Amino acid sequence: MLRDLITGDLFSLIFVFARIGAAVMLLPGFGEIFIAARVRLLLAVGITVVVAPVVSPFVPPTPGGPLAMFSAIGHELVIGLFLGAMARMMLSALHTAGTIVGFQTSLSNAQLFDPVNATQGSLIGSFLNVLGVFLIFATNLHHLMLMAVIDSYSLFIPGATIPVGDFSDVAARVLSKSFLLAMQLSAPFIVMGMLFYLGMGLLARLMPQVQIFFIAMPVQIFLGFMVMAMTLSASMMWFLGSFQNTFQGILFPG
Repeated sequence: MLRDLITGDLFSLIFVFARIGAAVMLLPGFGEIFIAARVRLLLAVGITVVVAPVVSPFVPPTPGGPLAMFSAIGHELVIGLFLGAMARMMLSALHTAGTIVGFQTSLSNAQLFDPVNATQGSLIGSFLNVLGVFLIFATNLHHLMLMAVIDSYSLFIPGATIPVGDFSDVAARVLSKSFLLAMQLSAPFIVMGMLFYLGMGLLARLMPQVQIFFIAMPVQIFLGFMVMAMTLSASMMWFLGSFQNTFQGILFPG
């Protein structure tokens, strides 16, 4: 009896860890590459130990064979990866917006290592990514992400068939919202760039012997920083609101 009890508890922990660990691996702020793998693992294990008794009514009995066990754990891994990927898609709006801003301010060639995406990116995009992750934690939105992962047990019942069609539909909608959000965040810079290039085009026609675009580049950079100073606060508030609403809309549609 004691052996069966220990086996059941061990399976329950592994079962819960599969979903939570997969989600933590991708959630913004928790799954960043600059965080040590041991820290991420300990975080996932700690959350699992705390959450396992709460979600124990949703944990199925211990499977009778290894094939059924691997199938059940794989089911939880897919759901965890889905939840983490949705949050990561919303965060990618900042990277896209930063790339657009870089093109509109002549700073696209200013490349910097982006710690969030673990790759080279534009200076503005890297700045917005780091600022976005910081604000998610400063406003306690990371609590929303963790609560969403925990509450997902009542939405995605363990052992039930994975709704592949619904997952695909939600992923497409979240990705489209992410691109729309990126365009909304960079809209002031797009307008500024259009007006600036229109004026520079007129000056180039009036003075064709002068390399007006080369001379006006510092002005373009200065205008870009001025627009950023005026719109950064509102843009990040808009991003945080969209991030929260999208995540709540996925898991709490009512």
